[in-house]
Amino acid sequence: MNASSQVVSVEGHRITLTHLDKILYPETGTTKADVLAYYAAIADVLIAHAANRPATRKRWVHGIGTIEHPGTMFFQKNLEPSTPNWVKRHEIAHKDHVNTYPLVNDLATLTWLGQMSALEIHVPQWQFGRTGTPRNPDRLVLDLDPGDGVGLLECAEVARLARVILQHMGLQPMPVTSGSKGIHLYAALDLSYTSDQVSAVAHELARALEADHRDLVVSDMKKTLRPGKVFVDWSQNNAAKTTITPYSLRGRSHPMVATPRTWKELASAQLEQLDYRQVLARLKRRDDPLALLSAGSFEHAAGTTSDTATPALVTTDRLTVYRGKRDAAKTPEPVPAAPAVASNGLSFVIQEHHARSLHWDFRLEHEGVLVSWALPRGVPVTSAQNRLAVHVEDHPLEYGSFEGTIPVGEYGAGDVSIWDRGVYDLEKWRDDEVIVTLHGEPDAGLGGTARFALIRTSDSHGSRAANNWLIHRMKPSVGSSGSSRTNARPHGGPAAEITPPPPKNAYSPMLAAAGSEADLGDDLGLGEWAFEMKWDGMRALAYVSLAEHNVRLVTRNGHDVTASYPDLVADLLAALAPKASSAAQSSAAQDGAVLDSAVLDGEIVAVDKRGRPDFGLLQTRMKLTEAREVASAARTAPVQLMLFDLLELNGRSLTGLTYTARRNLLEATVTATGSTQVPPRLTGGFAEAFQISRQLGLEGVMAKRQDGRYTIGRRSRDWVKIKHFRTQEVVVGGWRPGRGNRAGAIGSLLLGIPTDTGLRYIGRVGTGFGERDLADIRSRLTRLVRKTTPFSDIPQTDAQGAVWVRPTLVAEVEFAEWTATGRLRQPSWRGWRPDKAPGDITSE
Repeated sequence: MNASSQVVSVEGHRITLTHLDKILYPETGTTKADVLAYYAAIADVLIAHAANRPATRKRWVHGIGTIEHPGTMFFQKNLEPSTPNWVKRHEIAHKDHVNTYPLVNDLATLTWLGQMSALEIHVPQWQFGRTGTPRNPDRLVLDLDPGDGVGLLECAEVARLARVILQHMGLQPMPVTSGSKGIHLYAALDLSYTSDQVSAVAHELARALEADHRDLVVSDMKKTLRPGKVFVDWSQNNAAKTTITPYSLRGRSHPMVATPRTWKELASAQLEQLDYRQVLARLKRRDDPLALLSAGSFEHAAGTTSDTATPALVTTDRLTVYRGKRDAAKTPEPVPAAPAVASNGLSFVIQEHHARSLHWDFRLEHEGVLVSWALPRGVPVTSAQNRLAVHVEDHPLEYGSFEGTIPVGEYGAGDVSIWDRGVYDLEKWRDDEVIVTLHGEPDAGLGGTARFALIRTSDSHGSRAANNWLIHRMKPSVGSSGSSRTNARPHGGPAAEITPPPPKNAYSPMLAAAGSEADLGDDLGLGEWAFEMKWDGMRALAYVSLAEHNVRLVTRNGHDVTASYPDLVADLLAALAPKASSAAQSSAAQDGAVLDSAVLDGEIVAVDKRGRPDFGLLQTRMKLTEAREVASAARTAPVQLMLFDLLELNGRSLTGLTYTARRNLLEATVTATGSTQVPPRLTGGFAEAFQISRQLGLEGVMAKRQDGRYTIGRRSRDWVKIKHFRTQEVVVGGWRPGRGNRAGAIGSLLLGIPTDTGLRYIGRVGTGFGERDLADIRSRLTRLVRKTTPFSDIPQTDAQGAVWVRPTLVAEVEFAEWTATGRLRQPSWRGWRPDKAPGDITSE
């Protein structure tokens, strides 16, 4: 044969290779011989991910071509009659025809595909079984596809967000840069779920990502919604859909490859797609990062195709996720080795859990396990309250009697105690709704009998995460003699009845200094500092007299706001009631007296539907005093009192004690209730505390020197507030017109930082403006309008419809963080900086 053709023997099969010198990738001069050599070199790792799956091929018989003159692509499913009889194959019956697909199970088949210029190989997430019957999927995949204006780094950011959710589901996601524009995330599954079920879960996960990150993620298929965002394509889990096989080439201008990557690589700002030469080089120095995905699948080459073989990372029973999060050698929690066995018991337990954030765990025995929900804001007190219930992994029945301390570093670290337990009557149990009547212990949290409905809140529009439910306290059923009260939450009277006398000793609160981690010393707070969460609320001192059964709430400025928060009064009295522990009583007592009064320091916080502090929501309750208005506001904007210091007990001032001593007394004196909380202090160092506050969506942390005293009415560096939000001085280079209620006005400002080549675009700000701000900004900018953009790199999606201005005005914005692409995340307008010139501005 001529120099461009030859006959080869591959695994005992003769294959004629032709046109080996044909250039398939003109941009790089890559020939068919190069493609065949690549597939021969990576056959083992590619086949591991493609074996026993129907392979759809994309062929470029005459090459890829160029951007100006692209080659013709043939999309091929069915095998042609000339296919060698040794190529393994299986049929799939479609609605009106039957297709026969090849199985890429060996090097010979892969070589034959390469000879036909089948550059791309696509497969579904399921495999054929030994008899040729399709099995349930053994993997889940998410395709992260960047829209116009975003790129690979934004896809990596979304991958990290998805990774957290998948790990909470008990899965271990593994990333693949697709060789095109985006990233694929794979996770190994057992064979328990159908493609429809897996697809539904993937869809819900995509919706949850979109709901939490609407500025970055879109889950809707409409292409018009994708510019500036990453599309999370969940649909490739459909049994009829396929995804490009890992290690397959791409039919693009350059011979790029769908390349398995590590999470460390995804964190790099230099992340990029890889070509076939780079893939060959990396396989010489490292194993396949995606190897675990196919581990446990039946062997593709040996023919041991048992349909009962179990892949890795399986869920063999309802406690697998529970066991996967716990080490029996390190935690006192029960970790049974045996699978859960179905039972007909109807026990319940509610546990108070002082973990990273205080919450209550609501558990119902059902089918041999404790089906569990976490209640971030506690058990509802009345039928007027609906509260978030986060569905978590099933727990073993033995957990119903568990109390103890889960060690630091272990999952759910913190103190667990039983708040109430007993049995329940079942009215309804569906996948989206559960109704039960609990019969608790008379002196425990529920105070007897209480009826609850748990309702899943995820909807068809994906506005909430799939595991979010609400818990509603129902009125007792007809004929019930059970109590509707909760011992830990006695009812208070109307606002008009609260008339406490002024406090005997008036205090002014100690104030914190703004700072950063640099204020904590070289060891970042280990040993010398304790850390608390910083709450976005209203500071208040609480003067409590148990003897007179009254409470007075006073703000930092000395204003009495007791009448505005009657719901806090009842809870605070309950939290300090004489039923507190004997240790607290002895600490508080003077000359054997029982606890009868205290002055406490804290923050009044309103919590939104996601369980996060919302100052705007709190503002709806400020300055209300009329009883009907207060009662109405309390239903729509429930508040909590976050206590963090104790200034006085039984008339004795504690301000001269160290922070640690005061904090110990506070924790011994206050029994947390539904709206009166003593959030945990952390002593493990700044990094841990700061990360926790970020995960909880809080402002930042308060660092408090452990040997510091309480300095009344003064700002002290013994308390340092360290926020997540930062500020950046910016130059305004234009604006985009507003829509809706801002039609005809400014919608957002386009911001930049001066460089030698013009303004470097760093994002746009559209929040934080008052009506006067918008009018003032429009007046200033109108005088500076120009025809051309001052930005050197603004994306077309952000430039659309923009009005450009001369870059002479400096402003300041507040923001959460810099993105990987150098943009401001969540910027908010702070105001103009007339004291600064554009030449003074640099990146903070």
